[in-house]
Amino acid sequence: MIPVHPQPEPNSFDSAVRQKGLAYLAKKQIALDKPLAKGVELSPYWRSCLDDLHQAYQGVCAYLSVYIERAAGAGSVDHFIAKSNDAGLAYEWGNYRLACSIMNSRKRDYADVLDPFALEEGCFRLELVSGRIYPAPNLSAGLAVQVEQTIVRLSLDDSMCRTLRARWFQEYIEFQLPAEYLRHKSPFVWYEANRQGLL
Repeated sequence: MIPVHPQPEPNSFDSAVRQKGLAYLAKKQIALDKPLAKGVELSPYWRSCLDDLHQAYQGVCAYLSVYIERAAGAGSVDHFIAKSNDAGLAYEWGNYRLACSIMNSRKRDYADVLDPFALEEGCFRLELVSGRIYPAPNLSAGLAVQVEQTIVRLSLDDSMCRTLRARWFQEYIEFQLPAEYLRHKSPFVWYEANRQGLL
């Protein structure tokens, strides 16, 4: 993971998502500042802003830090503060993180994942050849625990994620890809390759 800079909400967001969502909450008498009652579902108006979210964040998953092909339908809206924990944030742009579907399903409503919007630079390190991800060695004890919890919760170091990251670096070397292309498609790999002086 690398830091993600929050982007301004689109002009159409208020009418397309927020106002419809707030009206729905009011109609269903769902409290804005309390967890959802068990079994209560919300109307997914946030789906209508997925194209805008993808564009605003250059198509990069906030957690896996790789480009999501929109045509493959693999992108999703992650509510960083889960809908089940705070219905009032269900229709707020600032609570949305662009996530590939597998990261979104792994994060679910857990609250022990570091927020990419608040992440300090350089918290996660990467072995480029193997794709292994691990906490940076210079972190405070508390932050190191949070980084490790995030890696475990999202299974960021499973074989699938390792292979993906290692393949991006291997292809960058093998096919002599432009560094900017790597930065666009796999920003975390680019960041670590740059930090390690390998670009």
